[in-house]
Amino acid sequence: MEEKYLKRKYEPILPKKAEWPVVKLARERKEFVVKVSKEAEDRILKITGNDSEILKEELETTMYREKLRIKQNPWAVDPDDEADFWGDVKRDLLTLSTGPKLSEKKKFEEYNKILYRITNRYAEEIASNFKATHYKFTRSVVTYGFSRLLNAARVKGFRSIFSNQYTLQDKIQITGETDQLRDLATKGTIVMVPTHFSNLDSILIGWIISVLGLPPFIYGAGLNLFNISIFAYFMNALGAYKVDRRKKNLLYLETLKTYSKEAIQFGCHSLFFPGGTRSRSGNIEKKLKLGLLSTAIEAQRANYQEGKFDVSGKVFVVPVTINYHFVLEAPSLIKDYLSITGQERYYKENDEFSNSYKISKFLVKFFTKGSDISVSVGKAMDVLGNFVDEDGRSLDKNGRVINTQDYFISDGKISEDTQREEEYTNRLGIRIVEEFHKINRVFSSHLVAFTAFEIIKKENSKLDLFDLIRLPEEEIHIPYSDFKEACQIVLNQILVLKSQGLINTAPHLALPMDELIEDGLRNVGMYHAKRPLIKDSEENLVTEDMSLLYFYHNRLTGYGLEKLFR
Repeated sequence: MEEKYLKRKYEPILPKKAEWPVVKLARERKEFVVKVSKEAEDRILKITGNDSEILKEELETTMYREKLRIKQNPWAVDPDDEADFWGDVKRDLLTLSTGPKLSEKKKFEEYNKILYRITNRYAEEIASNFKATHYKFTRSVVTYGFSRLLNAARVKGFRSIFSNQYTLQDKIQITGETDQLRDLATKGTIVMVPTHFSNLDSILIGWIISVLGLPPFIYGAGLNLFNISIFAYFMNALGAYKVDRRKKNLLYLETLKTYSKEAIQFGCHSLFFPGGTRSRSGNIEKKLKLGLLSTAIEAQRANYQEGKFDVSGKVFVVPVTINYHFVLEAPSLIKDYLSITGQERYYKENDEFSNSYKISKFLVKFFTKGSDISVSVGKAMDVLGNFVDEDGRSLDKNGRVINTQDYFISDGKISEDTQREEEYTNRLGIRIVEEFHKINRVFSSHLVAFTAFEIIKKENSKLDLFDLIRLPEEEIHIPYSDFKEACQIVLNQILVLKSQGLINTAPHLALPMDELIEDGLRNVGMYHAKRPLIKDSEENLVTEDMSLLYFYHNRLTGYGLEKLFR
């Protein structure tokens, strides 16, 4: 039976903008930044054991790394006073080291003042600049603009640009537990965790949230994207807070985590990509970045500590997979991945989204090519990875209701336990990865790329990955009859996995095999100058780029399908 997917727009669950948690947070932005700064300061002091020497080392390390960043890797979005600020920090630290001798208490107080200045600067940089009026405008622009492009592609003639024959929901299929998501968003706080393959993901998920009638989510977006004016406007309007992946120091990371934790506690629905960055290999994320993920667990424990034991204090984690036939950035992403895997110590991150013109050009190409997108919403879980029912109650593996607050009790009371919460974060990460694989939707492009690469790998079984990638394209020919047979074998196994609830498929996988292969070949890497898989004049399957074929193949790793080729 063909899977149903959302074809209507839901009514907003909170029609009045004043009721949106993100609007309330925006009204209190100044106070919230101060709260985050102080909380981050306290966290760092706890980590350093209130020891002035250890704190001094962390401050000096941060200052050194920041001055190095300014010199070696500046971005246009960086504040104009960056060099002056860190120059002042350096001068103050030097004065404390070489100036008049101070008592330990006084020295600690002075270091603490410097610490607060830094956490406050970081918190101000990270904080969202959400404006409800901009949000409404941005939502309209995204919906109207994308829809017009879609109609121009599918309705012939000049007037097609104004046609309403097709909607964006004909293009972007939304499947899965949408009703549960909406329902739980009225009861507790949602933390949405999607897969991450493209820089389009942030805007796409923002549109999905709007279509589902949910209030805006706050979400972490790479600060580098704010270099691009059109992206900066959209992401500010959609509730993005800024994440600067250049900053690896303790002070920044603790401030970022504090912001996320406090926002979730504030009741803001949050979204972050637990992979940390776009998947460079094309794989569904297997190892997640647990820093921000841990803030959901911290927020849940803090809610319990404040006596919020009913569903309004519950934090729900919702995995989401985004499925594309092709990813614009695939050539640079797979190049980066192979450089890292090949033990090259340095690689430069390339990005096709380097300016507004390239983004606009891509969007026109993307929508006029007619390639579909699928967004799959998984079942909601609590922060321990247990599924929840329609009332938000946590269920164990046997479907019995459990009280999650019991998992945060030590010596008879709910308390913070860093080691315990690290274990819970690891457990949650594992559960999210499991759900990613279950709700992953197989497209025809994934099927043909996986099958072709595995055939080539089997025929060259003595070669390692890097030798395989370097195979001359002119030496690679897969007879169509062999390819078709192999595709059928892989598809049969995918359908077995689907019957076991371990994977999902797009409706077009029900096409006859010849049509399915044609659909896959038409869509896989359609925008790239070199296509990963095409037919030659003799109907053999050939590739123009083995590394791209590997990238698209990787979408189906993690299911044991490789054993079909041994």
